[in-house]
Amino acid sequence: MTTPRTIDDDTDATPRDTLDGTRVGKGSDIGAIATIRRGLALSPEFRTGLPLTLALAVISTLGRIVTPIAVQQVIDRGLSAPGGPDLGLVRQIVLLAIAAVLVTALAGYLMNVRLFTVTEGGLATLRTTAFRHVHDLSVLTQNTERRGALVSRVTSDVDTISTFMQWAGLLLVISVGQLVVSTVLMAFYSWQLTLLVWGCFLPLFLLLRHFQKLVATAYTRVRERVGEMLAAISEAVVGAPVVRAYAVEDRTSERIDTAIEAHRQSATRAQKIVALTFSSGEIVAGIATAAVVVVGVLLGVGGDITFGQLVAFLFLITLFVGPVQVGTEVLNQAQNAVAGWRRVIGVIDTPADVADPGPDGIVLRRGPIDVRFEHVSFGYPNGPRVLHDVSVTVPPQSRIAVVGETGSGKTTFAKLLTRLMDPSEGRVMVDGVDLRDVQFGSLRARIVMVPQDGFLFDTTLLDNIRYGRPESSEADVSLALTELGLAAWVEGLPNGLSTPVGQRGESLSAGERQLVALARAYLADPDLLVLDEATSAIDPATEVRVQRALEGLTRGRTALTIAHRMATAEAADEVLVFAAGRLVERGVHADLVALGGGYADMYASWTAQRASRA
Repeated sequence: MTTPRTIDDDTDATPRDTLDGTRVGKGSDIGAIATIRRGLALSPEFRTGLPLTLALAVISTLGRIVTPIAVQQVIDRGLSAPGGPDLGLVRQIVLLAIAAVLVTALAGYLMNVRLFTVTEGGLATLRTTAFRHVHDLSVLTQNTERRGALVSRVTSDVDTISTFMQWAGLLLVISVGQLVVSTVLMAFYSWQLTLLVWGCFLPLFLLLRHFQKLVATAYTRVRERVGEMLAAISEAVVGAPVVRAYAVEDRTSERIDTAIEAHRQSATRAQKIVALTFSSGEIVAGIATAAVVVVGVLLGVGGDITFGQLVAFLFLITLFVGPVQVGTEVLNQAQNAVAGWRRVIGVIDTPADVADPGPDGIVLRRGPIDVRFEHVSFGYPNGPRVLHDVSVTVPPQSRIAVVGETGSGKTTFAKLLTRLMDPSEGRVMVDGVDLRDVQFGSLRARIVMVPQDGFLFDTTLLDNIRYGRPESSEADVSLALTELGLAAWVEGLPNGLSTPVGQRGESLSAGERQLVALARAYLADPDLLVLDEATSAIDPATEVRVQRALEGLTRGRTALTIAHRMATAEAADEVLVFAAGRLVERGVHADLVALGGGYADMYASWTAQRASRA
C-alpha cells in the first residue's frame, strides 16, 4: 500500500512544441509543376503503360489533319485536274480519309480506356495514402483542422484531380500535339500565313502565364471554401439533435448559408477569370481567321498558294484555334486540380508526430503490465503547458483512479499513456520500454482505452463488439458477454447480436453504448485498461450490472480509471489526484481523506451532493 503524500512541483520550464508547424497544411508554397511532379510520384500507377498511351495519343492527333489534307488533295488534284475532275482519284482520297478517321477513332478509344484505367488506379492509391496518413496523425494534430475539411481533402479534392487527369489531362496531351502538327502542316502550305497566325496568338500566349497565376490563386481559394462548406454541413448533420434541442436551426442554417455563399463567390470569381481568358481566345481567333482570308487571297493572286491549300489552311486554323480555346478550360481544370493536389499533399506531408516505429519497433510480451511516467510534461503547440513534470509508477494488476477538477490534466495523462499523443518532455515507460519504441500493433493489443462516449459504427452489435478482434466468432462474443454478465441484456434486444446500432450507435441508449464499449474491450483482452469513467452515463437501474461487468473486465489486469465519481476512487487500490496539470496527491482513498488535502475537499463536496439528492 502506498503511503499518502502531497507532491510539490516548482518546475515551470517552457514546454517543447513538438508539433510546432505540423498543422495540416495547404501546400500553397509548392509551385504548380512541383505539385504535379509530387502528385505523380505519389501515384506511380499514372505512369503505367505511358509509352503506349502516348503512342495512341500521337495517332489520334495525327488523324485530325487527315481532313484538311484530303480537302486540299481533292480540290487541287481531283477537282482541278488538267483534264477535268478526276472522280476516281477523289474516290480514293475519300476512302483513304475514311479509313484514317476510323483508325484515329479506334486509337482515341483505346487511349481513353487506358487513361481512365490507370487514372482510377492512381487516384485510389492517392486516396488510400492520404486516408491512412490522417489516421497516423495524433489526435492533437487532427484537431487543428475540422473533420469535414479533412474529409474533403480525401474526397472532393481528389475528385478535382480525377476530372483533370481523365478529361482535361487528355485534352492537354491532344491539344499540344494538335498545335504542333497543325503548325508544321500550315508552314508546309504557307510559311507566310503561319507567321501571321502566330503573330496574332503570341501576345495571348505571353499573357497566359499571368492568367495562370490569377486562376491558381482563385482555385486554391475555391478548394478551401469547399472544405469549409463540407465542414459546416457535416457538423450540422452530426450535431442535429443538439441543434434541435436548443432550437438554433436558424442560426445553423445561417452559418451553412454563409459557407455556401462564400464558396459561390469564390467559384464565380474563378470562373470570371477563366471566361476572360476564353473570350480573349475567341477575339484573337476571329482576328487571325480574317487576316488569313485577306492575306491568303492576296498570296493566291500572286501564285504563292493554291485554292486548295488556302481552304486546307483555313481548316488548319480551326485545328490551331481549338487547342487555344480548349486551353482556357484545360487551364481552369488544371489549376483546380493543382489546388486540390496541394491540399492532399498538405495532408500527406504533415509529419506524423505520433509515428509507428514499424518493424524496428519493440513487441511487448503478454502478461501483467507496469507503467512508469518519468518527468513527463506536455504543452500544446504555441500554447501553455498542461502537464508538469509528472513522475509516477503504476504497479502491475493494480486499479488506479485518476481524479481532479475539469482541466486538471487527467485526460491528457490518459492520452499520453495510450500514446494518442507524445510528451513534450520526459518518457512514458511500459514494462521498461519507452512507448515511442513500441510497435503500434503490439501497443494497441496490450493497452485499450474505453472512452466516456464509446463510438459505435453503423453495423450490427456483433460487429461492433468484435471490432478490435474481427477474427472472433459469434460464440466467442457470446461467451464474453456471459462472463461479463451481459448475456441477458443482449437477449432482450430485438435481434440479439444482429441488432443494428445505427450511426454512431444512436439506436442504443448512452448506457447501452457503454456496455458495448466494455464488451469490446473485454473481447480485445488487453493487459492494461484505461477507462474514462465508463459508467458515467449508466442509469441507476443498470449500475449493478455494469459494476459486475467492470469487475470481470478489470480482474487480473492493470486498470486506470479517470474517475468523475468518487465512488470509483473509493474502490481503487490507489488514487492519483491532479490539479492544474500537476500530480499533487496520491494514496488510498481512506488515507487521502484523512490527510485533509484537496482530495478530502472533493470527497466531502461529493458526499454532500449525494446526501442532498437522497
